[in-house]
Amino acid sequence: MHRRKFSALLCGAAATSLARSAYPQQPAGPSNPIHQDWLDRRKEPIIEPALPIVDPHHHLWQRPGWRYLLDDLLLDTGSGHNIVATVFMEARSMYRDQGPEEMRPLGETEFANGIAAMCSSGICSKTRACAGIVGHADLTLGSRVEPVLSALIRAGGERFRGIRHGVSWDADPSIVSPASPVRRGLLADKTFREGVRVVGRLGLSYDVSLYHPQINEVADLASAFPDLRIVLNHVGGVLGIGAYRGKRDEVFPRWQASIKALAARPNVFVKLGGLGQGYTGLGFNEQAEPPSSEMVAARFRPYVETCIEAFGASRSMFESNFPVDKISYSYPVFWNACKLMAKGASGTEKADLFAGSAARCYRLDRSLLNYTESKGDSVGSLSHR
Repeated sequence: MHRRKFSALLCGAAATSLARSAYPQQPAGPSNPIHQDWLDRRKEPIIEPALPIVDPHHHLWQRPGWRYLLDDLLLDTGSGHNIVATVFMEARSMYRDQGPEEMRPLGETEFANGIAAMCSSGICSKTRACAGIVGHADLTLGSRVEPVLSALIRAGGERFRGIRHGVSWDADPSIVSPASPVRRGLLADKTFREGVRVVGRLGLSYDVSLYHPQINEVADLASAFPDLRIVLNHVGGVLGIGAYRGKRDEVFPRWQASIKALAARPNVFVKLGGLGQGYTGLGFNEQAEPPSSEMVAARFRPYVETCIEAFGASRSMFESNFPVDKISYSYPVFWNACKLMAKGASGTEKADLFAGSAARCYRLDRSLLNYTESKGDSVGSLSHR
């Protein structure tokens, strides 16, 4: 067996072993399971295989009927594109099964940091998986969240970068997941904002996942906390199911206006991805054949181009959102689609979209990239050596 393949299997086996004790507490299995045989029917040559990529948004978990651990990730990141590093995003997995409830998310950060330590050895892959870690803390604790955040920083060590507390809510109850209920208007809640204030004071960023009607609430939060780095996930969660099904022509201009207004807040970054999820209603996973990168790019382009135009390449970053988006397309197809959408970008813009913005936003070790940060403020561009 090839040494790298053996190392990947060894590291993956270790990750599986680490996860087994957490398995019983995981959420239910997927409503849209991954069909690898379906994905494998689409093979494409890799576009620009040498282009360095930081994937700033992926998960690792073991859930009933859905396992995605290090060996699964490495199969994807090793499928042809030059994935130099990744950022782990919290997924309500690997929590501790005992101790105070608010401290249980530490288990997930400890797990991700262990994966990162294995990958930093270089024996698993060239990809430095989990080079940045975004964990979860309950911000409704208000100022009482500080001991939790301090513990997370210790657990994640030099890799811990921020918090995600999802606030996805909609008036249509068929859209909101019963597994993670959220009350309306949480971003404006006084106690929640006390928690957000602690996040900023400790030098952490805040990743926010929501649905597109809530984007203006993020703009208000960003104005209230101008020194807090906020990362809008999944181009703002464009809905295309339930009450929004068949209304894409109505939804798009409203989403677009919200994105432009949010981009006026210089402390906000945007992630370009997440459109393969079921709630978007794009329906790639319902097709007889898996989509090509051209098909994915065509569907994504209006959203991606709107975000880049509004935020600029220096505050925009392509994200895989795997394995969630894996129900719709394979990893190599997704990144090919991103490269097709970025075809007209300048060299500097392309460097930002695929690696620079993510590396800056999450303060990743610059030695992972063949880039140097330009002098100036921390959200300036990265120039290629």
